[in-house]
This record gives sequence, C-alpha cells and structure tokens, in this order.
Amino acid sequence: MVRRARQLGFEFRTRGGARAGAGRPPNGSTAGVSHLRRPSHSPHHPLHITLRVRRGVPSLRDHVLFAKVRQALAEGKERFGFSLAHFSVQRNHLHLIAEANDRRALARGVQGLSIRVARAINRQLERSGRLFADRYHARALKTPREARFALRYVLLNARKHAARRSATALPAGFVDPCSSAAWFRDFARPAELAFGAERCRAEWQRASGSSRAPVASPRTWLLRRGYQRAGPFDLDEVPAGR
Repeated sequence: MVRRARQLGFEFRTRGGARAGAGRPPNGSTAGVSHLRRPSHSPHHPLHITLRVRRGVPSLRDHVLFAKVRQALAEGKERFGFSLAHFSVQRNHLHLIAEANDRRALARGVQGLSIRVARAINRQLERSGRLFADRYHARALKTPREARFALRYVLLNARKHAARRSATALPAGFVDPCSSAAWFRDFARPAELAFGAERCRAEWQRASGSSRAPVASPRTWLLRRGYQRAGPFDLDEVPAGR
C-alpha cells in the first residue's frame, strides 16, 4: 500500500495586517492623522486646517515665538494656488482657514507654510528636527453653516481655551492678538468695540513695515459672503470644543 504524502500548509508573512505594531509608524508617539490618500478638493470649498506641534516645544503664543510664526505665515500666505485667509496660533497647535485650487495646491501650500514656520521656530530656539507632530488635518467647508462654524471656531479659539483652563473669562470685546481676528470686519458689533484690534494692526505694521494684512483676501463665495447666511457671531461667543 502506497502512502500519499500530506501537503502541509505554508503561511506567508506579509506587511501590515492585524499584527501589533504593523504598518507605517506615526511621526509622534501616537498616530494622529490617517495616511490614506486625501480626497480630491474643489476650489469652491475653503478648508479648516490644523497643525499640531511636537511635545517639548515652548508655547507658540510666547510674544517672540508668535512674532516669528506670524511673519512666516504672512510670507507664505499666497503661493502655489494656495491662500491663507485666517489663522489662530495656540500653545501647541495652529488653526488655519485657507483656500486651494486643488489637492496638489493644498499639499504644496501647507507644506510651504509648515517649513517656513518650522525654520523660524527652530532658528529662534536653536533647535533642529521636526516641529510638527504629524500630518496636517484638513476639513473642507462646503456650506454657509460649516464656513461660519469654522470662522467662529478659529477666530475665537483663544476664548474656548481660556474657558477650559480658568473660571475667569476673557473680557468682553477681547481680540486675540495671536490670531487674524483683528483683520476680520464682520463681527456682530461696531469696530470700535472690538478692543485690541486697532492695536494689533498697528503692531503688525510696525513689525512688517507694511500696512498689508498678514492674511490674504478670501476668494471663495463661502468666505466672502456665504457664511453670513448662517447668521452673525460676536467676539464674546465661546466656540464649542472639538
């Protein structure tokens, strides 16, 4: 009697899968933003972009560091079909509202801004290496309501963080000097009651030697007029957290 040999199964090792630690590692200690291919982008939709800084970097709201960040943002505000319309600089992250012609313009524009900011901060702190913790997060704003929410969230972001850290609220009419709020003219109050806005603009003019704003004029309908359809908002509002 002839015995038939039994064929043994052979398991091939592969990349990825469900193994612990498999796949591309994050830039920081934990994964932040998915590395999947970003979707196509319409030039009619502005974007809310978030960039997070690595641990160990001093607060970007420090007067000297913020001046470096603002100068870097102003220098890269309009390049490669990308334009920066608004910004807010917090201790360890940046919120931007921008416009881009397409996905490539978005990637090149954010990369250019990131490099400028990183070089300025590293030079000031005499450090080297990566400044930002992971890839940027970008969310397209497709409706007047989404555009209004993002503008309110970014321009009033300091008030949100102050409410989280302390029971002492920021004073009425406070304009965050570490943002582009001083150049936003559609708050639901007279311009003379937006306290600090004129001082912010004057300080920027002294620092830059120019009366031009550090941000670009919006091109999309949603940022020029569309967001107003969702209703006005005021400097004293506290944005909802994310």
